[in-house]
Amino acid sequence: MTEVRNVEAAGKLKTRARHDRWLILIGGVKLLKGLLFVLLGIGALKLVHRDIVDLLTRWFIDMHFDPESKFINLLLDKAAMIDAHRLKQISIAIFCYAGLDFIEGTGLVLEKTWAEYFTLILTASFLPWEFFEIVRHPTWVKAVLTLVNVLVVAYLVFYVQGRLRESRCDKG
Repeated sequence: MTEVRNVEAAGKLKTRARHDRWLILIGGVKLLKGLLFVLLGIGALKLVHRDIVDLLTRWFIDMHFDPESKFINLLLDKAAMIDAHRLKQISIAIFCYAGLDFIEGTGLVLEKTWAEYFTLILTASFLPWEFFEIVRHPTWVKAVLTLVNVLVVAYLVFYVQGRLRESRCDKG
């Protein structure tokens, strides 16, 4: 009888370890995303007192894009509307998003239960916006990123439910 319990306990540990690897992977990706957003925010702050339209025009020419194309002109028109105040606001939003990624990633890497719920809630809360964007302007990149987020939410729901069932079995 004791051997059967030991085998069951070992099976649960193997299952938990397998799930933990996925949580750590998700946490690592969140930390990398946070780092990317910090760099993006710093880059946006460096543009505060610069002529963005001039920078973009030179970059488009260096990349051999036609500066007279309709798409390039649309981008330049949109860039012309971004003033220093708006750029600072964009940077703050980027840093806040990076902070959320760092919180999620750190908690998941450290295997904290609160981080599982936090990541589940945050990732699920952005899904309606992602679906809206896919419907409005569908691209493969948006579709793949949304699919990844749907898989993360599904995995976390499965994982959290499994842990809840496991804790109920341990109590009962």
